[in-house]
Amino acid sequence: MEQPVWPISITSRSGVPGRNQSVTDPAVPYFDLKIQFQNLRNEILPALERVCESASFASGPEVKAFEEEYASFCEVGHCIGVNAGTSALHVALRCMDIGPGDEVITTPFTFIATAWAILYCGATPVFVDIHPATRNLDPAGLRAKITPRTRAILPVHLYGLPADMDAIHEIASDAGCKVVEDAAQAHGARYHGRRTGGLASMGCFSFYPGKNLGAYGEGGAVTTDDADLAARARALRDHAMRRRYHHDEVGYNYRMDGFQAAVLRVKLRHLPAWNRRRAEIALRYTEAWKDLPMQLPEIPGGRESAWHLYVVGVENRDRFCTILLQEYGIPTALHYPLCLHQQEALRDLGYASGDFPVAEALARRCVSLPFFPEMTDAQVDTVIQGVCRSLS
Repeated sequence: MEQPVWPISITSRSGVPGRNQSVTDPAVPYFDLKIQFQNLRNEILPALERVCESASFASGPEVKAFEEEYASFCEVGHCIGVNAGTSALHVALRCMDIGPGDEVITTPFTFIATAWAILYCGATPVFVDIHPATRNLDPAGLRAKITPRTRAILPVHLYGLPADMDAIHEIASDAGCKVVEDAAQAHGARYHGRRTGGLASMGCFSFYPGKNLGAYGEGGAVTTDDADLAARARALRDHAMRRRYHHDEVGYNYRMDGFQAAVLRVKLRHLPAWNRRRAEIALRYTEAWKDLPMQLPEIPGGRESAWHLYVVGVENRDRFCTILLQEYGIPTALHYPLCLHQQEALRDLGYASGDFPVAEALARRCVSLPFFPEMTDAQVDTVIQGVCRSLS
């Protein structure tokens, strides 16, 4: 999962970066949802009007249609729309029968919702350090964390890059535990030709507005090829009703609403083109900065990133971000400045600073740079030049 750490300003203006750029008037926005809406206005507004005319506001035909379309996009048999990515994770773990006394292994470097879902089930999150290049859960540390109480492994496809799923599945199979994907940042990514959302028993997506596929509010989905798991997930998200007013277990009000589904249906048609544009911008960034003193994203063979974020690692991060903003009008964001095992809310898990040195090093050095598909070539040039000058 991922909730954006928003920059100082995400509003847009046109212009050329210069010294003493206004903090509230950046040369390049960090992210710009307004321009995306303007581009889609003639598709979005009729879709919302269609929901109003049908009066199908909670679930309904738009949700059903989106579920079918997104299942097809993910190349899986079933998609279950829910009200948030956190809910998707919770439902998926419930479908795995995760409960009190169980352990679920995941990464300490992710948005905290990944851990929330485990805790909502009454289970215990167990962390494994990340790989220094991919920034995803490192399979090399997995086996040592397996115990008789391990019931599932929950890898996160961080920043849009799929985790090392073959190695994770091999370890999970040996341990007799399930695998669930946190694909909240990886809409459309591929792992050896297969789409995220179809790489484990269940996949979990967020449609938070800033995602590659973002709603106009909250939204999420669970994907699976297992018809029985899909049926249970559909029930759990709707008060555990398999038949109306019959409840066989504790359920939740996690339904997706019709407005979000209508927006997502419009945006889904554009997602492949948006992802291609993200990849183009990422390639330009990488080529321009490959000789600079900072860590760049690495994409292993056989994996296609969805390029949700472009995150670099730099020393003296505060100085770097200050120069970018004040000298060149380029805002930045942080994903994520504090690892999960260092969060006050999770201190009862018993971890301490220093337990996961690779994740902690990234948390100290990570910087998310402006990156969205509507960026113009001129805006990309501005970011490239600003970063080069800031590190020169």
